[in-house]
Amino acid sequence: MALGPFPEDFLWGVATAGHQSEGFNRGSDTWFLENVSPTVFSEPSGPACNSYELWEQDLDLVAGMGLNAYRFSVEWARIEPAEGEFDNEALAHYEAIVDGCVTRGLAPLVTFSHFTLPHWFASRGAWLDPNSAELFARFCGVVMDRFGDRIAAAVTFNEPNLPRMLSWAGLPDFVAELTRATLDAASEAAGVERYRSGNVMVADDFEAMQDAMTRAHRAARAAIKARRPQLKVGLSIAISDDCAAAGGEALRDRKRAEVYDHWLRLASEDDFIGVQNYERVWFGPDGQLPAAAGATLNGMGSAVDAESLKGAARYAHEVSGVPVCVTEHGISTADDAVRAAFIEPSLAGLLEAIDDGVPVLGYCHWTLMDNFEWVAGYSSQLGLHEVNRETFERTAKPSAGVYSTLVRQQTA
Repeated sequence: MALGPFPEDFLWGVATAGHQSEGFNRGSDTWFLENVSPTVFSEPSGPACNSYELWEQDLDLVAGMGLNAYRFSVEWARIEPAEGEFDNEALAHYEAIVDGCVTRGLAPLVTFSHFTLPHWFASRGAWLDPNSAELFARFCGVVMDRFGDRIAAAVTFNEPNLPRMLSWAGLPDFVAELTRATLDAASEAAGVERYRSGNVMVADDFEAMQDAMTRAHRAARAAIKARRPQLKVGLSIAISDDCAAAGGEALRDRKRAEVYDHWLRLASEDDFIGVQNYERVWFGPDGQLPAAAGATLNGMGSAVDAESLKGAARYAHEVSGVPVCVTEHGISTADDAVRAAFIEPSLAGLLEAIDDGVPVLGYCHWTLMDNFEWVAGYSSQLGLHEVNRETFERTAKPSAGVYSTLVRQQTA
């Protein structure tokens, strides 16, 4: 098992997200939505992986794998629990994580909004509030003032295109109906006319949310750059490697236009585009093609295909014109042998793209450990480590050793 050489300054990391791992994020919109009735969430997040307390153990795991980067998110709901009130203890907590990264030789890659939002912000309609961009930029400025001098890169948004992407996933009608019912229940429970969320959206809001989050991204980038002009700033989008079989070009191109291209063009103003890739999808003239008979399937029901990362990175760079950072890549499967076998050929494909001229800054595997996977709850496993749901003990899976060995070969 060996790969050709990646660039010397390549970032090798893992990615996590606050709400999915920290636990008891009670001031967030997602926590609120998990606990209304009806809810689209299969179960509440509860303590998650208890990472708010065990973050040092987590950093030790990352460093112990021989990695040099760690992507994590700061929770706006913890830092600004009420509008205009900033919590010094929460800021100190995230500052300690940044410093812990630096001490261990890990580049801190900080995501400012990984889906979750403060409850008070969601009660105002979230991104549909006319002041949303200014409020988000203010939050980003507070974070930057506290520890922005020590971070390695800033990701403003995580997958702002995901709701549109899911509209192409062929989900049954009841999912959209339950999503709307969840937001209606939250509006009633919060006593507001329009409770809106960072990642639970109805189709009626897609256009307005996209416009608002575009403004918020630009405002956040300006706030970050005002404090540190040379810091690399970008956003991350969900991107399948969409491929066309004979006659499928029109559908593939329509999906690209609806799901990715707005954000890729926006990223042309940035320092990089974050690519978050989990699957390759094939289109024929009548729609998405099923997986081939006998194919190994991932948790999304599509065929496991290590070529997907290469295709997604190439397309993202082709449209955006800026360097790529793979901010998430992984596989939903309970069979870790599938994950372990998936990593090396995926990275080999990424190296092909690099050798063909696609500038790639780094690679972050999703994720460090099995965690809360949003509406799916704890039923999906994407981690390199298992987590005991009662003791929170982390146990490395074979895939963690595979990834670690590959990285050590590159950095030796």
